[in-house]
Amino acid sequence: MDALMDKNTVTMLKRIGRIGRPLLAIALALILALAPVSSVWARSGGRIGGGSFRAPTFSAPRSIDPRSAPVYPGGGYGGGFGFPLLLPFFWGGGGGGLLTLLLLIGAGSFLVQTLRSAADSEDGDSILGSRDPQVTVAQVKVGLLASARQLQKDINTLALEADTRSPEGLSQLLQNVSLSLMRYSDYWAYGHAEAGKLPLSRAESLFYQASLQERSKFSIESLTNRNNQLQRAWQPALEGNAGGIPGVGEYLVVTLLVAYRGDSDTLPVVNSVAELRQCLMQLASIPAGRIVAVEVLWTPQLEGDTLSADALLTEYPEMRLL
Repeated sequence: MDALMDKNTVTMLKRIGRIGRPLLAIALALILALAPVSSVWARSGGRIGGGSFRAPTFSAPRSIDPRSAPVYPGGGYGGGFGFPLLLPFFWGGGGGGLLTLLLLIGAGSFLVQTLRSAADSEDGDSILGSRDPQVTVAQVKVGLLASARQLQKDINTLALEADTRSPEGLSQLLQNVSLSLMRYSDYWAYGHAEAGKLPLSRAESLFYQASLQERSKFSIESLTNRNNQLQRAWQPALEGNAGGIPGVGEYLVVTLLVAYRGDSDTLPVVNSVAELRQCLMQLASIPAGRIVAVEVLWTPQLEGDTLSADALLTEYPEMRLL
């Protein structure tokens, strides 16, 4: 009898579990839907950037039209073992001066054509190598105390005004953001920098993978300016500390992603404010002609939104305390 009751009890509990799981899911959905916006949104984020990873195009070396090649005495074209070099076998005695002249012309034509072919071969090899040039992908992250709220407003303004379609505009954006960050160096708390050089075809994948990884940390991408395409997500006013004094343990995080051509000094490992400043200065000094792509990502973007110390350490474990 006891065994039968135990069996019935287990069966009943299983039925309750099957019915309870959907109800629990519905209850959680209702809680999220009815909860205040500020408690549902972990963080808002912004993104400014642009650029293109298309490789430069090159035209193939122009082939020489035989009809345009110089004609030498005897009716043959230059560059081959034609009439001038075969002439001794058919020339019967005398004419030593003319024969010598014809031999020199033929030998010179052959030598010039050989050197030209070698140069064209070298040019072709360099062109093939330059179709996938080396590109450096650099990433610098700065964690600031939330007391630097004016920096958040400055970057928001840059997002609305920056020209992100041209290398010159991207260079200006990179300089402005780097300078803004350095002006608030007294508020720096965490930092990180890394850079790697790889072929253009692989650099694009690495760049956008790093961008997606940063963007995945935002609960909402509330302001975007990508290639001068401005987008602002609709959101209700946040509750709580909007416009007030930032609480203890709240932070801002700004990430700079830059892809650029050519050799450059490696970024130092960031363990101090001085090393982080050096990284920003290196990025800000990259000429516009070498820039391939730039992205600036920051969180929180909305005033009143916050990033707690626990969230910073969880989402950005690579950053070091300065």
